Amino acid sequence: MKRLDVGPSLTWPTEALRARSLIGGEWVSGSANTTTVTSPYNGQSLGELHHASSSDVSRAVESAASVSKEWRLVPIKERASLLLEFRNLLARDIDRLSVSAALESGKTFSEAKAEVLKAIEVVEFASSLENSDLGGAIEVSRGVSCEYRREPLGVVAGITPFNFPAMVPMWMIPIALALGNAFILKPSDKVPLTPCILAELIAAAGFPAGVFSILQGGRSVVEQLVVDPRVQAVGFVGSSAVAQAVYAQATSTGKRALCLGGAKNHLIVAPDADPAITVDGIVASFTGCAGQRCMAASVLVAVGNVDHIIDAVVERASQILLGRDMGALIDAAAVSRLSKAVATAAREGATIRLDGRNVVPPTGSEKGNWFGPSIIDNVRPSMECSCVELFGPVLSIVRVRTIDDALKLERESAYGNALSIFTTSGSVARHVADRATSGMIGINVGVPVPREPFSFGGTKDSKFGVGDITGWGGVELWSTRKKITTKWSTQSDKNWMS
Repeated sequence: MKRLDVGPSLTWPTEALRARSLIGGEWVSGSANTTTVTSPYNGQSLGELHHASSSDVSRAVESAASVSKEWRLVPIKERASLLLEFRNLLARDIDRLSVSAALESGKTFSEAKAEVLKAIEVVEFASSLENSDLGGAIEVSRGVSCEYRREPLGVVAGITPFNFPAMVPMWMIPIALALGNAFILKPSDKVPLTPCILAELIAAAGFPAGVFSILQGGRSVVEQLVVDPRVQAVGFVGSSAVAQAVYAQATSTGKRALCLGGAKNHLIVAPDADPAITVDGIVASFTGCAGQRCMAASVLVAVGNVDHIIDAVVERASQILLGRDMGALIDAAAVSRLSKAVATAAREGATIRLDGRNVVPPTGSEKGNWFGPSIIDNVRPSMECSCVELFGPVLSIVRVRTIDDALKLERESAYGNALSIFTTSGSVARHVADRATSGMIGINVGVPVPREPFSFGGTKDSKFGVGDITGWGGVELWSTRKKITTKWSTQSDKNWMS
């Protein structure tokens, strides 16, 4: 693996930063429990995380509940105007946000900038809701009309992962705020700094104090927040095991919950696939964000003889430059987990075409969490690397005879986030799209993330709950319908509604 210095775009902070909780518009230090925030790039300290106390959680919910009574009455046009100002501030400070997200999550600057651009896209959708059909009325009988309106839920909460410190919170925050909710964010304790910048910009845009809150910390904060009866809905993104646990805990108290989990995404390569499009799509999918995303390619399903494409994928991936083309893993435990997975695959008889273990890190980043792209060929479907989410830049290749054999693998997977088919045949593409069980399908697209207003969400163990997290799915998640039936006069021709 080639060496490369971390690019000049990643400027290290000159002083330690403090990640604190935001309650009622004020930053609070919380309990005496603090931990150091380090960069995956080189282990360097970025700042200090102040964990919220139990009383902090209660005060944050109380503050949000109080302000939500007035916030829900603010016309959506005014809420949208604040979102537009927030959008402009995000665009103004995009480099600052991108550097923060890259340094604390380990991704490259360009990848971090891409996630902020996606965050801006969601804000733009949310601000457009003032011009959308969020209600309706019709005359249902003589003198009688029925109408419905979108109503906020009140206090809602989002629990977000380490891999997208700017984008995933913004999957939830703008839509929830546009609909008139007060939102409480519990970010990952591995990436607590970027959400603080988002909070600063939300305040600068003019949102009332308490409409948006942050609670920093770990599991205890999540558990208290999820069961608080004043919190009406919970959104979660993370591993499937935790997603299922949060969903069970939230719904046991009667609240609404949508919890997105992990994935084991399949990329099917047909014999007629376009080599250039396919190689680009596969390599970008499994190495982007160092494979630490739920939309990353995990299993390349080779249909028939596609060795020329596989060879090209191996060659392209071998040229990846650490620090420029691909970032670091979140922590040393992730490096150890992937190293063990590659070793297990080799022991089980698979062929290691590209080995990311023991790579040479970029100069000056020797203490970082580095793992290179890895490609494992001749994998059997029962092997760990074929069916367990590894969450890193590891691509397993399973060889099958037919497209239907490839679809069988996807149907038998416990996960259902995404599937892509690479082919030049429209009939093959339609055959796969019609029969796949995953929630997001790509045709010659390695990372089939829908753009707004189309919403994000998978199936099976990749999602617990009903609906999706962004777009119109987000509108459904963070609001309810109020129905109003009106009669102003008595009609002579009475019927069952008179």
